[in-house]
Amino acid sequence: MTKLELLEPFVEINSAEGTTIKRTLLPNGIRVLTETVPAAPSVAIAISVSVGSRDEAEGQFGSTHFLEHLLFKGTKTKNAQQIAEAFDSVGASSNAATAKEYTSYYARVQKAALPLAVEVLADMVNNSVLDETEFELERTVILEELAMVQDDPEDVAHESANAAVLGATDSLGRPIGGTPETIEAVTRDDVWAHYRANYRPQDLIITAAGGVDHEQLVRLIETEFSKTEFDFNQKASPSRRKLGNRLFKPEQAFLAVHKQTQQANVAVAMPGVTALDANRYAMGVLNTILGGGMSSRLFQEIREKRGLAYSVYSFNQGYSDAGLFGMFAGTSPKNASEVAKLLTEQLMSVANHGVSDAEFTLARGNIAGGLALRFESSHARMNRLMAAEMSLGEFIDLETTISNFHAVTKQQVQTLAAQLVASEKSLVVVGDGDFDSMSGLVG
Repeated sequence: MTKLELLEPFVEINSAEGTTIKRTLLPNGIRVLTETVPAAPSVAIAISVSVGSRDEAEGQFGSTHFLEHLLFKGTKTKNAQQIAEAFDSVGASSNAATAKEYTSYYARVQKAALPLAVEVLADMVNNSVLDETEFELERTVILEELAMVQDDPEDVAHESANAAVLGATDSLGRPIGGTPETIEAVTRDDVWAHYRANYRPQDLIITAAGGVDHEQLVRLIETEFSKTEFDFNQKASPSRRKLGNRLFKPEQAFLAVHKQTQQANVAVAMPGVTALDANRYAMGVLNTILGGGMSSRLFQEIREKRGLAYSVYSFNQGYSDAGLFGMFAGTSPKNASEVAKLLTEQLMSVANHGVSDAEFTLARGNIAGGLALRFESSHARMNRLMAAEMSLGEFIDLETTISNFHAVTKQQVQTLAAQLVASEKSLVVVGDGDFDSMSGLVG
Protein backbone atom coordinates (compact mmCIF):
# COMPACT_ATOMS: atom_id res chain seq x y z
CA MET A 1 0.00 0.00 0.00
CA THR A 2 1.50 3.29 -1.10
CA LYS A 3 0.38 6.80 -0.34
CA LEU A 4 -0.26 8.90 -3.41
CA GLU A 5 1.36 11.88 -1.66
CA LEU A 6 -1.43 14.26 -2.45
CA LEU A 7 0.69 17.41 -2.22
CA GLU A 8 3.48 16.13 -4.46
CA PRO A 9 3.41 17.15 -8.16
CA PHE A 10 4.62 13.73 -9.35
CA VAL A 11 4.57 10.20 -7.90
CA GLU A 12 5.66 6.89 -9.44
CA ILE A 13 4.87 3.46 -8.01
CA ASN A 14 5.99 0.05 -9.24
CA SER A 15 3.17 -2.21 -8.13
CA ALA A 16 3.42 -5.82 -7.01
CA GLU A 17 1.26 -6.68 -10.04
CA GLY A 18 4.05 -5.78 -12.47
CA THR A 19 2.46 -2.51 -13.52
CA THR A 20 3.63 1.08 -13.13
CA ILE A 21 1.41 3.70 -11.54
CA LYS A 22 2.16 7.37 -12.08
CA ARG A 23 0.41 10.48 -10.83
CA THR A 24 0.92 14.05 -11.99
CA LEU A 25 -0.66 17.06 -10.30
CA LEU A 26 -0.88 19.96 -12.73
CA PRO A 27 -0.63 23.53 -11.40
CA ASN A 28 -4.32 24.18 -12.11
CA GLY A 29 -5.41 21.25 -9.92
CA ILE A 30 -6.05 18.63 -12.61
CA ARG A 31 -4.86 15.20 -11.52
CA VAL A 32 -3.60 12.66 -14.07
CA LEU A 33 -3.14 9.05 -12.98
CA THR A 34 -2.09 6.10 -15.11
CA GLU A 35 -1.45 2.41 -14.64
CA THR A 36 0.71 1.07 -17.45
CA VAL A 37 0.11 -2.62 -18.10
CA PRO A 38 2.93 -4.14 -20.18
CA ALA A 39 1.89 -5.39 -23.64
CA ALA A 40 -1.74 -4.24 -23.23
CA PRO A 41 -3.09 -3.31 -26.69
CA SER A 42 -5.81 -0.97 -25.43
CA VAL A 43 -6.36 1.87 -23.00
CA ALA A 44 -9.32 2.63 -20.76
CA ILE A 45 -9.50 6.35 -20.02
CA ALA A 46 -11.90 8.43 -17.95
CA ILE A 47 -12.36 12.07 -17.16
CA SER A 48 -14.12 12.17 -13.82
CA VAL A 49 -15.54 15.03 -11.82
CA SER A 50 -15.62 14.83 -8.04
CA VAL A 51 -19.21 16.07 -8.08
CA GLY A 52 -22.26 13.83 -7.88
CA SER A 53 -25.97 14.05 -7.37
CA ARG A 54 -25.54 14.79 -3.66
CA ASP A 55 -23.76 18.05 -4.55
CA GLU A 56 -26.68 19.60 -6.41
CA ALA A 57 -28.09 22.87 -5.11
CA GLU A 58 -31.76 23.41 -4.45
CA GLY A 59 -33.49 23.93 -7.78
CA GLN A 60 -30.79 21.98 -9.64
CA PHE A 61 -31.81 18.45 -8.61
CA GLY A 62 -31.22 16.11 -11.52
CA SER A 63 -28.60 18.41 -13.09
CA THR A 64 -25.71 15.98 -12.62
CA HIS A 65 -27.47 13.21 -14.49
CA PHE A 66 -28.73 15.70 -17.07
CA LEU A 67 -25.13 16.73 -17.76
CA GLU A 68 -24.08 13.11 -18.19
CA HIS A 69 -26.48 12.97 -21.15
CA LEU A 70 -25.91 16.45 -22.51
CA LEU A 71 -22.13 16.31 -22.75
CA PHE A 72 -22.55 13.79 -25.57
CA LYS A 73 -24.92 16.14 -27.40
CA GLY A 74 -22.56 18.73 -28.79
CA THR A 75 -19.68 21.13 -28.22
CA LYS A 76 -18.56 24.30 -29.95
CA THR A 77 -16.91 22.23 -32.70
CA LYS A 78 -18.83 18.92 -32.80
CA ASN A 79 -22.46 17.93 -32.85
CA ALA A 80 -23.79 14.73 -31.28
CA GLN A 81 -23.37 12.69 -34.45
CA GLN A 82 -19.77 13.82 -34.90
CA ILE A 83 -18.95 12.83 -31.33
CA ALA A 84 -20.46 9.38 -31.92
CA GLU A 85 -18.67 9.02 -35.27
CA ALA A 86 -15.33 9.96 -33.72
CA PHE A 87 -15.53 7.09 -31.24
CA ASP A 88 -16.98 4.70 -33.82
CA SER A 89 -14.22 5.49 -36.33
CA VAL A 90 -11.67 3.74 -34.10
CA GLY A 91 -13.95 1.00 -32.77
CA ALA A 92 -14.05 2.57 -29.33
CA SER A 93 -16.62 1.97 -26.62
CA SER A 94 -17.69 5.07 -24.73
CA ASN A 95 -20.17 5.90 -22.01
CA ALA A 96 -20.66 7.83 -18.80
CA ALA A 97 -21.81 7.19 -15.25
CA THR A 98 -23.42 9.38 -12.63
CA ALA A 99 -23.04 8.48 -8.97
CA LYS A 100 -23.87 10.25 -5.75
CA GLU A 101 -20.32 11.50 -5.26
CA TYR A 102 -18.83 11.66 -8.75
CA THR A 103 -19.53 11.73 -12.48
CA SER A 104 -17.34 9.93 -15.02
CA TYR A 105 -17.00 10.06 -18.82
CA TYR A 106 -14.97 7.21 -20.25
CA ALA A 107 -13.84 5.33 -23.31
CA ARG A 108 -11.85 2.22 -24.17
CA VAL A 109 -9.71 2.47 -27.30
CA GLN A 110 -6.76 0.84 -29.02
CA LYS A 111 -3.69 2.58 -27.62
CA ALA A 112 -2.91 4.27 -30.94
CA ALA A 113 -6.27 6.04 -30.69
CA LEU A 114 -5.64 7.51 -27.24
CA PRO A 115 -5.07 11.05 -28.65
CA LEU A 116 -8.48 10.95 -30.30
CA ALA A 117 -10.17 9.74 -27.11
CA VAL A 118 -8.54 12.49 -25.06
CA GLU A 119 -9.46 15.12 -27.64
CA VAL A 120 -13.13 14.11 -27.76
CA LEU A 121 -13.59 13.56 -24.02
CA ALA A 122 -11.81 16.81 -23.15
CA ASP A 123 -13.89 18.71 -25.68
CA MET A 124 -17.08 17.26 -24.17
CA VAL A 125 -16.09 18.12 -20.61
CA ASN A 126 -14.69 21.57 -21.39
CA ASN A 127 -16.70 22.96 -24.26
CA SER A 128 -20.23 21.56 -24.23
CA VAL A 129 -22.84 24.12 -25.25
CA LEU A 130 -25.97 22.55 -23.73
CA ASP A 131 -28.01 23.47 -26.75
CA GLU A 132 -31.59 24.38 -25.81
CA THR A 133 -33.16 22.10 -28.44
CA GLU A 134 -30.97 19.16 -27.40
CA PHE A 135 -31.77 19.97 -23.78
CA GLU A 136 -35.50 19.60 -24.33
CA LEU A 137 -35.05 16.41 -26.35
CA GLU A 138 -32.88 14.93 -23.63
CA ARG A 139 -35.39 15.90 -20.96
CA THR A 140 -37.81 13.52 -22.66
CA VAL A 141 -35.16 10.78 -22.86
CA ILE A 142 -34.38 11.12 -19.16
CA LEU A 143 -38.05 11.00 -18.25
CA GLU A 144 -38.28 7.74 -20.21
CA GLU A 145 -35.23 6.43 -18.36
CA LEU A 146 -36.84 7.26 -15.01
CA ALA A 147 -40.06 5.58 -16.16
CA MET A 148 -38.05 2.47 -17.00
CA VAL A 149 -36.66 2.44 -13.45
CA GLN A 150 -40.16 2.81 -12.04
CA ASP A 151 -41.27 -0.17 -14.13
CA ASP A 152 -38.67 -2.36 -12.39
CA PRO A 153 -39.96 -3.20 -8.90
CA GLU A 154 -36.51 -4.29 -7.74
CA ASP A 155 -35.12 -0.85 -8.60
CA VAL A 156 -38.07 0.75 -6.84
CA ALA A 157 -37.37 -1.35 -3.73
CA HIS A 158 -33.73 -0.24 -3.66
CA GLU A 159 -34.54 3.44 -4.23
CA SER A 160 -37.23 3.29 -1.56
CA ALA A 161 -34.93 1.56 0.93
CA ASN A 162 -32.23 4.13 0.27
CA ALA A 163 -34.65 6.99 0.92
CA ALA A 164 -36.16 5.29 3.97
CA VAL A 165 -32.77 4.86 5.66
CA LEU A 166 -30.85 7.95 4.52
CA GLY A 167 -33.80 10.32 4.20
CA ALA A 168 -35.85 11.17 1.13
CA THR A 169 -34.75 14.82 1.31
CA ASP A 170 -31.15 14.14 2.29
CA SER A 171 -28.48 14.63 -0.38
CA LEU A 172 -27.65 10.91 -0.19
CA GLY A 173 -31.25 9.74 -0.02
CA ARG A 174 -32.38 11.47 -3.21
CA PRO A 175 -32.39 9.43 -6.45
CA ILE A 176 -29.25 9.93 -8.56
CA GLY A 177 -31.24 10.64 -11.70
CA GLY A 178 -33.70 12.96 -10.04
CA THR A 179 -37.46 12.49 -10.11
CA PRO A 180 -39.95 13.25 -12.89
CA GLU A 181 -40.91 16.38 -10.96
CA THR A 182 -37.35 17.71 -10.64
CA ILE A 183 -36.49 16.84 -14.25
CA GLU A 184 -39.61 18.63 -15.46
CA ALA A 185 -38.75 21.65 -13.30
CA VAL A 186 -35.02 22.05 -13.98
CA THR A 187 -34.09 24.54 -16.69
CA ARG A 188 -31.22 24.71 -19.12
CA ASP A 189 -29.87 27.70 -17.13
CA ASP A 190 -29.98 25.63 -13.91
CA VAL A 191 -27.93 22.85 -15.50
CA TRP A 192 -25.56 25.37 -17.08
CA ALA A 193 -24.96 26.97 -13.67
CA HIS A 194 -24.24 23.54 -12.19
CA TYR A 195 -21.83 22.81 -15.07
CA ARG A 196 -19.91 26.06 -14.80
CA ALA A 197 -19.68 25.89 -11.01
CA ASN A 198 -18.43 22.32 -10.76
CA TYR A 199 -16.52 21.33 -13.91
CA ARG A 200 -13.40 23.20 -12.89
CA PRO A 201 -9.78 22.03 -13.24
CA GLN A 202 -9.48 21.34 -9.51
CA ASP A 203 -12.54 19.05 -9.71
CA LEU A 204 -11.16 16.91 -12.56
CA ILE A 205 -9.43 13.55 -12.24
CA ILE A 206 -8.12 11.88 -15.39
CA THR A 207 -7.31 8.18 -15.09
CA ALA A 208 -6.09 5.70 -17.67
CA ALA A 209 -5.03 2.06 -17.55
CA GLY A 210 -3.63 -0.39 -20.08
CA GLY A 211 -1.12 0.37 -22.81
CA VAL A 212 -0.76 4.00 -21.81
CA ASP A 213 2.33 6.21 -21.74
CA HIS A 214 1.96 8.59 -18.80
CA GLU A 215 4.06 11.41 -20.16
CA GLN A 216 2.22 11.33 -23.49
CA LEU A 217 -1.13 11.49 -21.71
CA VAL A 218 -0.03 14.48 -19.62
CA ARG A 219 1.05 16.33 -22.78
CA LEU A 220 -2.28 15.54 -24.43
CA ILE A 221 -4.18 16.80 -21.38
CA GLU A 222 -2.20 20.03 -21.25
CA THR A 223 -2.92 20.63 -24.94
CA GLU A 224 -6.59 19.74 -25.01
CA PHE A 225 -7.53 21.42 -21.75
CA SER A 226 -6.18 24.76 -22.96
CA LYS A 227 -8.91 24.92 -25.64
CA THR A 228 -11.60 26.34 -23.41
CA GLU A 229 -13.13 29.50 -22.01
CA PHE A 230 -12.49 28.15 -18.52
CA ASP A 231 -9.33 29.57 -16.98
CA PHE A 232 -7.16 26.48 -17.00
CA ASN A 233 -3.99 28.46 -16.36
CA GLN A 234 -5.03 29.63 -12.93
CA LYS A 235 -3.31 27.74 -10.14
CA ALA A 236 -5.60 25.82 -7.82
CA SER A 237 -5.50 23.04 -5.25
CA PRO A 238 -7.45 19.84 -5.97
CA SER A 239 -10.96 19.72 -4.55
CA ARG A 240 -11.36 17.27 -1.69
CA ARG A 241 -14.57 15.85 -0.29
CA LYS A 242 -14.85 16.09 3.48
CA LEU A 243 -14.84 12.74 5.23
CA GLY A 244 -16.92 11.91 8.26
CA ASN A 245 -19.44 9.52 9.71
CA ARG A 246 -22.94 10.90 9.93
CA LEU A 247 -25.24 8.93 12.17
CA PHE A 248 -28.49 8.09 10.45
CA LYS A 249 -31.76 7.05 12.06
CA PRO A 250 -34.06 5.60 9.38
CA GLU A 251 -36.95 7.95 8.63
CA GLN A 252 -39.37 5.12 7.87
CA ALA A 253 -39.39 1.78 9.67
CA PHE A 254 -41.89 0.36 7.19
CA LEU A 255 -42.88 1.34 3.67
CA ALA A 256 -45.25 -0.50 1.34
CA VAL A 257 -45.22 0.63 -2.30
CA HIS A 258 -48.15 -0.61 -4.34
CA LYS A 259 -47.30 -1.78 -7.86
CA GLN A 260 -49.00 -4.31 -10.08
CA THR A 261 -46.41 -7.10 -10.02
CA GLN A 262 -46.39 -10.85 -9.71
CA GLN A 263 -43.88 -10.75 -6.85
CA ALA A 264 -43.40 -8.90 -3.62
CA ASN A 265 -39.96 -7.27 -3.62
CA VAL A 266 -38.74 -7.24 -0.04
CA ALA A 267 -35.80 -5.18 1.20
CA VAL A 268 -34.49 -4.83 4.74
CA ALA A 269 -32.02 -1.93 4.98
CA MET A 270 -30.08 -0.11 7.68
CA PRO A 271 -27.14 2.28 8.09
CA GLY A 272 -23.85 0.59 7.12
CA VAL A 273 -20.22 1.69 7.13
CA THR A 274 -18.53 4.51 5.24
CA ALA A 275 -16.23 3.94 2.28
CA LEU A 276 -13.14 4.43 4.45
CA ASP A 277 -14.38 2.89 7.69
CA ALA A 278 -11.94 0.50 9.34
CA ASN A 279 -14.72 -2.09 9.22
CA ARG A 280 -15.07 -2.00 5.43
CA TYR A 281 -13.09 -5.21 4.96
CA ALA A 282 -15.11 -6.99 7.65
CA MET A 283 -18.22 -5.71 5.87
CA GLY A 284 -17.00 -7.27 2.63
CA VAL A 285 -16.58 -10.64 4.33
CA LEU A 286 -19.96 -10.39 6.09
CA ASN A 287 -21.70 -9.38 2.88
CA THR A 288 -20.20 -12.37 1.05
CA ILE A 289 -21.14 -14.86 3.79
CA LEU A 290 -24.63 -13.50 4.19
CA GLY A 291 -25.73 -12.89 0.61
CA GLY A 292 -22.82 -12.76 -1.82
CA GLY A 293 -23.35 -15.85 -3.89
CA MET A 294 -24.96 -19.27 -4.36
CA SER A 295 -23.30 -20.65 -1.25
CA SER A 296 -24.33 -17.69 0.92
CA ARG A 297 -26.66 -18.09 3.88
CA LEU A 298 -29.53 -16.16 2.34
CA PHE A 299 -29.36 -18.06 -0.94
CA GLN A 300 -29.16 -21.44 0.74
CA GLU A 301 -31.82 -20.78 3.37
CA ILE A 302 -34.40 -18.90 1.31
CA ARG A 303 -33.94 -20.32 -2.19
CA GLU A 304 -32.31 -23.74 -1.90
CA LYS A 305 -33.91 -25.06 1.30
CA ARG A 306 -37.32 -23.40 1.08
CA GLY A 307 -37.79 -22.44 -2.59
CA LEU A 308 -39.22 -19.05 -1.60
CA ALA A 309 -37.28 -16.85 -4.02
CA TYR A 310 -35.33 -16.83 -7.25
CA SER A 311 -33.33 -13.68 -6.55
CA VAL A 312 -31.98 -13.17 -3.03
CA TYR A 313 -28.85 -11.35 -1.89
CA SER A 314 -27.35 -8.75 0.45
CA PHE A 315 -25.82 -5.43 -0.58
CA ASN A 316 -23.49 -2.78 0.80
CA GLN A 317 -22.70 0.78 -0.29
CA GLY A 318 -20.19 3.09 1.36
CA TYR A 319 -20.00 6.87 0.90
CA SER A 320 -17.60 9.47 2.25
CA ASP A 321 -19.70 10.07 5.37
CA ALA A 322 -22.34 7.33 5.46
CA GLY A 323 -23.12 3.77 4.47
CA LEU A 324 -26.04 1.53 3.64
CA PHE A 325 -26.39 -2.21 4.19
CA GLY A 326 -29.34 -4.33 3.25
CA MET A 327 -30.85 -7.61 2.12
CA PHE A 328 -33.26 -8.25 -0.74
CA ALA A 329 -35.50 -11.01 -2.05
CA GLY A 330 -38.26 -11.29 -4.63
CA THR A 331 -41.00 -13.66 -3.54
CA SER A 332 -44.70 -14.44 -3.81
CA PRO A 333 -46.87 -11.87 -1.96
CA LYS A 334 -48.20 -14.63 0.30
CA ASN A 335 -44.62 -15.43 1.39
CA ALA A 336 -43.43 -11.84 1.87
CA SER A 337 -43.80 -11.88 5.64
CA GLU A 338 -41.92 -15.17 6.01
CA VAL A 339 -39.11 -14.01 3.73
CA ALA A 340 -38.72 -10.71 5.62
CA LYS A 341 -38.34 -12.70 8.86
CA LEU A 342 -35.79 -15.03 7.28
CA LEU A 343 -33.70 -12.12 6.01
CA THR A 344 -33.39 -10.62 9.47
CA GLU A 345 -32.97 -14.00 11.16
CA GLN A 346 -29.91 -14.83 9.09
CA LEU A 347 -28.26 -11.57 10.07
CA MET A 348 -29.18 -12.21 13.71
CA SER A 349 -27.71 -15.70 13.48
CA VAL A 350 -24.32 -14.29 12.51
CA ALA A 351 -24.57 -11.71 15.29
CA ASN A 352 -25.49 -14.30 17.94
CA HIS A 353 -23.46 -17.33 16.87
CA GLY A 354 -20.76 -16.08 14.53
CA VAL A 355 -19.64 -17.88 11.38
CA SER A 356 -18.03 -21.25 10.85
CA ASP A 357 -14.42 -21.81 9.82
CA ALA A 358 -15.62 -23.33 6.54
CA GLU A 359 -17.79 -20.42 5.43
CA PHE A 360 -15.21 -17.90 6.64
CA THR A 361 -12.51 -19.55 4.51
CA LEU A 362 -14.87 -19.87 1.57
CA ALA A 363 -15.82 -16.17 1.73
CA ARG A 364 -12.23 -14.96 1.76
CA GLY A 365 -11.41 -17.27 -1.16
CA ASN A 366 -14.43 -15.95 -3.03
CA ILE A 367 -13.31 -12.36 -2.49
CA ALA A 368 -9.69 -13.02 -3.51
CA GLY A 369 -10.72 -14.84 -6.68
CA GLY A 370 -13.27 -12.20 -7.59
CA LEU A 371 -10.74 -9.41 -7.19
CA ALA A 372 -8.15 -11.22 -9.31
CA LEU A 373 -10.67 -11.70 -12.12
CA ARG A 374 -11.92 -8.13 -11.80
CA PHE A 375 -8.51 -6.57 -12.27
CA GLU A 376 -7.90 -8.40 -15.50
CA SER A 377 -9.97 -5.52 -16.87
CA SER A 378 -8.27 -2.22 -17.74
CA HIS A 379 -11.59 -0.51 -17.01
CA ALA A 380 -11.51 -1.82 -13.42
CA ARG A 381 -7.92 -0.65 -13.02
CA MET A 382 -8.89 2.78 -14.34
CA ASN A 383 -11.70 2.99 -11.78
CA ARG A 384 -9.37 1.83 -9.02
CA LEU A 385 -7.12 4.80 -9.77
CA MET A 386 -10.12 7.12 -9.62
CA ALA A 387 -11.17 5.72 -6.24
CA ALA A 388 -7.61 6.00 -4.95
CA GLU A 389 -7.43 9.67 -5.87
CA MET A 390 -10.98 10.70 -5.14
CA SER A 391 -11.48 9.14 -1.74
CA LEU A 392 -8.76 6.85 -0.44
CA GLY A 393 -5.72 9.08 -0.86
CA GLU A 394 -3.62 5.98 -1.34
CA PHE A 395 -3.16 3.31 -3.97
CA ILE A 396 -3.93 -0.17 -2.66
CA ASP A 397 -2.76 -2.94 -4.97
CA LEU A 398 -4.38 -6.34 -5.36
CA GLU A 399 -1.98 -8.13 -3.04
CA THR A 400 -2.52 -5.61 -0.24
CA THR A 401 -6.28 -5.60 -0.74
CA ILE A 402 -6.42 -9.38 -0.44
CA SER A 403 -4.16 -9.23 2.63
CA ASN A 404 -6.54 -6.74 4.23
CA PHE A 405 -9.44 -9.14 3.71
CA HIS A 406 -7.38 -12.04 5.08
CA ALA A 407 -6.58 -9.97 8.17
CA VAL A 408 -10.27 -9.85 9.08
CA THR A 409 -11.19 -12.13 11.98
CA LYS A 410 -14.38 -14.07 12.60
CA GLN A 411 -14.90 -12.00 15.74
CA GLN A 412 -14.82 -8.78 13.71
CA VAL A 413 -17.48 -10.16 11.39
CA GLN A 414 -19.68 -11.20 14.31
CA THR A 415 -19.21 -7.86 16.06
CA LEU A 416 -20.16 -5.95 12.91
CA ALA A 417 -23.24 -8.15 12.45
CA ALA A 418 -24.24 -7.41 16.06
CA GLN A 419 -23.90 -3.69 15.41
CA LEU A 420 -26.15 -3.99 12.36
CA VAL A 421 -28.72 -6.03 14.29
CA ALA A 422 -28.78 -3.38 17.02
CA SER A 423 -29.36 -0.56 14.55
CA GLU A 424 -32.79 0.69 13.53
CA LYS A 425 -33.94 -0.70 10.21
CA SER A 426 -36.35 -0.08 7.37
CA LEU A 427 -38.51 -2.75 5.78
CA VAL A 428 -39.66 -1.96 2.25
CA VAL A 429 -42.13 -4.08 0.29
CA VAL A 430 -42.95 -3.32 -3.34
CA GLY A 431 -45.77 -5.26 -4.97
CA ASP A 432 -49.47 -5.89 -5.44
CA GLY A 433 -51.04 -6.74 -2.12
CA ASP A 434 -51.88 -5.64 1.39
CA PHE A 435 -48.62 -5.76 3.34
CA ASP A 436 -49.54 -3.52 6.29
CA SER A 437 -49.48 -6.48 8.65
CA MET A 438 -45.70 -6.65 8.10
CA SER A 439 -45.10 -3.24 9.67
CA GLY A 440 -43.92 -4.66 12.99
CA LEU A 441 -41.49 -7.25 11.60
CA VAL A 442 -38.42 -5.01 11.51
CA GLY A 443 -37.39 -2.24 13.87
